[in-house]
Amino acid sequence: MTWTDQGNDLVRLRDRLARLGVHAELRDNNTALMVHRPHPGLPVWVFVGYGDAYYSWESANKRHPVNDAQGAADILAAYVSR
Repeated sequence: MTWTDQGNDLVRLRDRLARLGVHAELRDNNTALMVHRPHPGLPVWVFVGYGDAYYSWESANKRHPVNDAQGAADILAAYVSR
């Protein structure tokens, strides 16, 4: 997978987060997604890693398969709202 594929995966995730009302923006030449919290606090940075197979965040302690962008969006939306 190339950085373009990773960028496409992050675009899909951003779009699904937007449908859930979560603001996220692509950063660093589409290699990272910055997911904003609905309340004051640091954003969550999401990357595509683990052989381009997973979205990962929180220093790669949390991850979800890239072939399930909606599932990742649901998990991230709940995560940032805590």
